Amino acid sequence: MTTSGRVALRTQALTKVFRGFRAVDAVDLEVREGGVHALVGPNGAGKTTLFNLLTGFVSPTSGTITVFGEDVTGKRPEQVARRGVARSFQITSLFENLTSREQVELALQGRTGQGFRFWRTEKLLGRHRARVDELLAEVGLMPLADKPAGLLAYGQKRALELALVLALDPRVMLLDEPTAGMGIEDVDRTIELVRRIAAGRTVVFVDHNMHVVGSLADRVTVLQQGKVLVEGPYAEVRGDERVITAYLGEADHA
Repeated sequence: MTTSGRVALRTQALTKVFRGFRAVDAVDLEVREGGVHALVGPNGAGKTTLFNLLTGFVSPTSGTITVFGEDVTGKRPEQVARRGVARSFQITSLFENLTSREQVELALQGRTGQGFRFWRTEKLLGRHRARVDELLAEVGLMPLADKPAGLLAYGQKRALELALVLALDPRVMLLDEPTAGMGIEDVDRTIELVRRIAAGRTVVFVDHNMHVVGSLADRVTVLQQGKVLVEGPYAEVRGDERVITAYLGEADHA
């Protein structure tokens, strides 16, 4: 990946305390534009809470978050999204009875304020059809465009969720465990898919699969007990004794 000198996403001393428990503890994070940045760590390290902070689903106790230099600390999720940050979730959440095409079309309508106004004319509702086809083709789902989501295989559902993220035309994409629950073949296909859609975009992702992290990330931040344990290129991080003790050693023997 080619990164620029510009910082796409930055946190400074970001902290979240839940009833005395410091889930995220003074985290300084810097993600460069065009980079693919992985967040890893053992269960309970604070990864999901950090993702929730970055996307406005949780408000920080202290610290700041900026997106391309603009302060978004404490902004609501829809406000963060309007700054160009889009997120996928670990658990799939799709309309099972709607086709892939219909779901992406709804996502594009939501950006225009048209939303769920189903009484609009077919011509107006279909104005996004070309872009829908582009997005489905980008994630490899054009052959299944008219198939209900409930009939898609698990890996295909995850690909559809990536199409919904791309429909927001994000500058920064946050992917929460994009390969969770997948078999080996689906994992490898998803690696290639994420690599393809990351071109020209900034990506931050969480994944427990070190094969995925090593294949995609140009920079890795390891969290432990809410704090940054170590950060750097994957090869350096993987060989760090603190990381082996905290996490990677466990993963290698899982």
